[in-house]
Amino acid sequence: MRTALFVTCLNDSLFPATGQATVKLLRRLGIELEFPTAQSCCGQMHYNTGYRAETAKLARHFVEVFGAYDRIVVPSASCGGLPSEAYAIAAAAVKDYKLLQDVREVAPRVQELTSFLTDTLGVEDVGAYFPHRVTYHPTCHSLRSSRLGERPYRLLRAVKGIDFVELPAQEECCGFGGTFSVKNGAVSGAMNGDKARHVLETGAHVLAAVDNSCLMNIGGRLSKDGHLVRPMHLVEILARTQGDGPLDGVPVTALEGVR
Repeated sequence: MRTALFVTCLNDSLFPATGQATVKLLRRLGIELEFPTAQSCCGQMHYNTGYRAETAKLARHFVEVFGAYDRIVVPSASCGGLPSEAYAIAAAAVKDYKLLQDVREVAPRVQELTSFLTDTLGVEDVGAYFPHRVTYHPTCHSLRSSRLGERPYRLLRAVKGIDFVELPAQEECCGFGGTFSVKNGAVSGAMNGDKARHVLETGAHVLAAVDNSCLMNIGGRLSKDGHLVRPMHLVEILARTQGDGPLDGVPVTALEGVR
């Protein structure tokens, strides 16, 4: 069974450690990923801003690049949910019925990483070790598009040595929303300030999520305000093992061997 990594343009450009951690983790679990180099943007910014024709072009490219794969794994709830959420709508908008048929065939093969781990591979304890205090922000797309529910929490709670703390008001948006944060800067900033305050209330040294876009937004606010909380994609936590030791610059808050 051929499995592809759709790394997303944001991760590829700004957060390559997320893609590397995805490969490291899945290899540890016996899954070899292929990486089609022709992959590009999923089209989320275009779709959310109303550009259906441009989204359809990117949907067509996605089908061409990934159509031959049995499974397409995405370390992003936001980009991972878009093919099912938007591609059929975009194809219908431009009356490209061949594309509509193609995306209906390919979209069900796309899986966000935590869903792939828990649902397809049937694992929650992935052999990770992370002796640090962590809180988790469930991003809007992970809640309302990819509908990940408890999957990320189950994976985090199974990590050896972790000190996991629930985030207050966790279902509230961080204010990023792609182009929303550009067009509505004041509102976005207020929402982000609330989210950063809730992160600090947990006393966590690491903030995890399944979308680097939201981590970039919240982490930027925390850094700007002088707070040393490290944003980390969830897979970067799951990829670490006891042999890696504690994370540099992050206080150890759990005893070795204690979950």
